[in-house]
Amino acid sequence: MSEETKGLRLEDFAGQAYDKLRYGDTDRQGHVNNAVFATFMETGRVELIYNPDDPLLEDGFSFVLAKLDINYIAEVLWPGTVEIGTRVMRVGRSSVSMQQAVFQAGKLCASAETVVVHFDQTTRKSHPFSEGQWLKLEGWISAA
Repeated sequence: MSEETKGLRLEDFAGQAYDKLRYGDTDRQGHVNNAVFATFMETGRVELIYNPDDPLLEDGFSFVLAKLDINYIAEVLWPGTVEIGTRVMRVGRSSVSMQQAVFQAGKLCASAETVVVHFDQTTRKSHPFSEGQWLKLEGWISAA
């Protein structure tokens, strides 16, 4: 575990979400399959950036995943739930770098670096953030 992830707690993250584990998430070793962790990270990102009570995106725009680098720290076991933390680390012209983490029963099980790109659905290309979007994203850096 790196110094950057050592001591991480769910409370350290502006975005907090959870997922219920399904039996079908498990593999032959009886723990949650590594591929499911990408879905956990997606849940965390979506709940932060697509929050209907605090919309970030305008019509015709979305986010696309550009990078997902997951560090597996401990196994996750069924049944139960996991908690997912998401926070903004850096805001670029049209992309956002996030740190994410998955916890089960308060224990850090995985961390990830995620980059998403602001995407124009008409041109199918990246699109710069508006000043309002940029300020909101910057505010999430220190929100936790």
